[in-house]
Amino acid sequence: MKVRKAIIPAAGLGTRLLPNTKSIPKEMLPLVDKPVIQYIVEEAVAAGIEEILIITNRGKSAIENYFDYAPDLEERLILDGKQRDARIVREVADMADVYFLRQKETKGLGHAVWRAKSFVGDEPFAILLGDDIMLSETPVLKQLVTAAEANECSAVAVRRVPDELIVKYSSVKLEEKLSDRVYRISDMNEKPRLEEKLSDYAILGRYVLTPAIFDILEHTAPGRNNEIQLTDGMKELCHREKMCAVDFEGRRYDTGNLQGYLEAIIDFALKNEEAGEWLRQFILDKADSFRA
Repeated sequence: MKVRKAIIPAAGLGTRLLPNTKSIPKEMLPLVDKPVIQYIVEEAVAAGIEEILIITNRGKSAIENYFDYAPDLEERLILDGKQRDARIVREVADMADVYFLRQKETKGLGHAVWRAKSFVGDEPFAILLGDDIMLSETPVLKQLVTAAEANECSAVAVRRVPDELIVKYSSVKLEEKLSDRVYRISDMNEKPRLEEKLSDYAILGRYVLTPAIFDILEHTAPGRNNEIQLTDGMKELCHREKMCAVDFEGRRYDTGNLQGYLEAIIDFALKNEEAGEWLRQFILDKADSFRA
């Protein structure tokens, strides 16, 4: 089992970050010195992914332009003696083979994934949600790929969350431990009420699935919000074949809401070589001013 392909669903409207996202795709909002979606592509590449399909809609052409060459810009930078900047611009387009497909109808995450069937073919593949940024020593997707390939099965990223969050995500039922931080899954449900939750572990933004999911999604009825839910398809998949959960190492940021976006900006800026030390001192000085 070898995972070479990945899907990044990026067709959402970004309503939690309006008015910023009225004309700018939420995936293109800056996170320090790069747009959000570049971090996700970089994580996929670091996990060994060779081909990436980004699923967009009619308002997301800026993403396509970003991962294309920009010869006029590169020429201008070189003429101005900014070879480093020209190299950075070119490297963005050369990171991986990136393709695009539009989700012409807003029918949910499950429908968006199903649209990628011809791209994936009969291979296992990864899914990285466009809102979720991960900060970790070993890329979170790499942790999933390792578990999926070792156990020859689908794998999902999970983390224990409090009750006020489990109702917003998908809870999973964990069975025996397969290896360090890896467990077999026997069931899951989407946005459960507290009395319906299967555990405190929620699925968070990273998946490796077998191609069997496509036939399931094709026959999955609309669920919550009258949309085809990926969790409903995965629930059926884990009943049919082995699936594991990886209690991943690292921190996850939901950049689709203002609090998560700001948290990510601060934490990633603190790790930035150019801005980190300055920002650290700025925060300390600001804290002192509040105490004065």
